[in-house]
Amino acid sequence: MSLSGKVAIVTGSGRGLGLSYAQELVRQGAAVVINDIDQSAVDSAVATIIEQGGQAVGVAAAVGSTETAKSLVSAAVENFGRLDILVTNAGVLRDKSLLKMTDEDFDLVINVHLRGTFTCVREAYGYFKENGISGRIIAIGSPTGQRGNFGQTNYAAAKAGIVGMVRTWALEMKRSGVTANAVIPVAATEMTKTVPFFRPAVEAEERGEVMPDFYRKDLGFGSAEDVAGIIAFLASDEAQNINGQAIGVGGDRLQIWTHPEAAVTEFHEGGWDYATLQAEFTERFAGSQQSVGEKFPEMPAELAAQIA
Repeated sequence: MSLSGKVAIVTGSGRGLGLSYAQELVRQGAAVVINDIDQSAVDSAVATIIEQGGQAVGVAAAVGSTETAKSLVSAAVENFGRLDILVTNAGVLRDKSLLKMTDEDFDLVINVHLRGTFTCVREAYGYFKENGISGRIIAIGSPTGQRGNFGQTNYAAAKAGIVGMVRTWALEMKRSGVTANAVIPVAATEMTKTVPFFRPAVEAEERGEVMPDFYRKDLGFGSAEDVAGIIAFLASDEAQNINGQAIGVGGDRLQIWTHPEAAVTEFHEGGWDYATLQAEFTERFAGSQQSVGEKFPEMPAELAAQIA
């Protein structure tokens, strides 16, 4: 087991994707700190891992504050003697279109996703650097942060910000031998269960069946277990040269997302004043404007009939 002797923190790991990440890290030999806001979920997850022969402790607390970040790192060190891996998965949704989104809706999502990632990574990196540990930071992004999605201003801002921080951390942490990467999962969760488009896939999984190929292959949509492998791999010594990447995974598909690059570059003597833009923008730039939102292939008729 390549993670034998390693210790990991996985935030938001009481259930769902986070629990799958924690269980895979344990299968590969790591001890884990389980974190969730729900004490019963934490207790259940810890008990399940221990029953299966793994090592786990729990911290029931909302991420966002420095105090929670410190308590998570302390739990790892006090119970297992060290910390090697941090997976920042904790999240919350408050989806509303812009004019309906309140300050509280926005602040909560930003605090949990973006600030929670920041405070936990800052605390973990401080421990890594102080103790000479070539640690692993794995932050969880989203396709929404890469492409945008209707009704998710707060979530899109948080997830795009996480990937931006990862790129910066990859630069700052490189000399310490610490890597920072983002994983962009596409998987059946409590959220996707409510989306009619994904219903046939989620229902197939609940029946213990393999999801239709359209989902696994064309959409790159799968189970939580399909995502867990890349988490454990990025946490391993074998991934020491993978840094600053945004890696998409779901179903049978694995992707490396590009970093933003200029789609077109043009120069104009004297600069781009208003009159010049009026005269030349359409001809020189209009064809290079970028699309927004995710674009899905057409669903096979037999699957479309299931959600009609």
